[in-house]
Amino acid sequence: MTAERPEVEAAALPHEGANAHSAHTIVIVGAGQAGGWAAQALRSEGFAGRVVLIGDEAHPPHERPPLSKAVLSGAAAPDSTRLMKPEAFDALAVQWRPGVQVHRIDRAAKQVLLSDGAVQPYDKLILCTGGRARRLAVPGADQVPLHTLRTIEDAQALAPALRPGRSVVVVGGGWIGLEVAATARQQGADVVVVETQSRLCEHTVPAEVSAYLLALHRAQGVRVLLGAGVRGFARAAGGADGADIRSEVLLADGSALACDTIVLGVGLVPNDELAREAGLACEGGVLVDAQCRTSDPHILAAGDVAVAPNPWAGRSLRLESWQNAQEQGMAAARSALGQAVDYQPLPWFWSDQYGMNLQIYGMPTPAHRVVQRGDPASGSFVLFYLAGDVVQAAVGANAARDLRFARRLIEQRKPVDAERLADLNTPMAKL
Repeated sequence: MTAERPEVEAAALPHEGANAHSAHTIVIVGAGQAGGWAAQALRSEGFAGRVVLIGDEAHPPHERPPLSKAVLSGAAAPDSTRLMKPEAFDALAVQWRPGVQVHRIDRAAKQVLLSDGAVQPYDKLILCTGGRARRLAVPGADQVPLHTLRTIEDAQALAPALRPGRSVVVVGGGWIGLEVAATARQQGADVVVVETQSRLCEHTVPAEVSAYLLALHRAQGVRVLLGAGVRGFARAAGGADGADIRSEVLLADGSALACDTIVLGVGLVPNDELAREAGLACEGGVLVDAQCRTSDPHILAAGDVAVAPNPWAGRSLRLESWQNAQEQGMAAARSALGQAVDYQPLPWFWSDQYGMNLQIYGMPTPAHRVVQRGDPASGSFVLFYLAGDVVQAAVGANAARDLRFARRLIEQRKPVDAERLADLNTPMAKL
């Protein structure tokens, strides 16, 4: 059920100086990237009051992107994902509550009820509850091991299965599915990607980028099945050594894929249940304004769970990205302190696959005119998406420098000459 979002009135903490808030308590629910940056921003902005950081994971604030790449492959330890060194985290002097869940928000009393029975009052509450990996409700889903990749524990459980001689089926051809497929293939596993849509990452990139990703994975030996629905899962006896119990992915066309490991990469479910039960306005996440405020002026939200207005998209949306988790977490902290905040970022997303770095600025659509700079076959290119002669979005592979200039063109809304934009002999700086 979708609630209408009422008007939000400002309700800031007293603002007579950095230490005027010392008697106040700000509670952050969710100790991931958004929550960690919110805590850090509170201190860097001079908040001297009590900061309570509550997280249901045992780990201190950390980044998630490396989990599907360096951590999954074993190239980096889980501790390398921490947002800050232990001594820097300790210096924040926050009350960190790891492995604890918030069961309920009591908005009238301005307190949260915790899973360990404690009651925690707040003056301001920042929800950074993120999301969880989506599951598939199909026959046999409870009969076979199904891996997802969202947490450090998920990466540690999946990593041993990615080795030469093992077969992996990745269900889902979105970003997390493709990153896991790339890491598995680089580890020597045989990989099949099953995608129900007609192209990869269909909901986030135009067709020409989907085609590039498809060619990239097939060139690495990944079998990609498009338009392939999954009707269920089953157990199948007989592994590579004749003793293992294997699994089968049952496809809608009646065929089956036998494998050693199944990974689900079928999207994220926002953890907005806590907010919904408290009566906050939600619609596929917690609705917030450009000040990161929910329908309760004492409660803010940031990161993967927050649905915010975005002028670059022309609508409200959740941004599941490293950039948004960090910057919106910081914005929510400043807003909680009563500072002027207008958080309406240009979306930025990146993905690393097979040593290829793909970046997206803005929101490309089929209505845009496409101008290509560079040849995908060369390994480095940028696609610009124009409305008239103004760049609205850009997608590029292994072209970080050009993309930095592309970001400026988008943000400045500066008209450009399409021929010069496509000409590699014309430096981007001159545009």
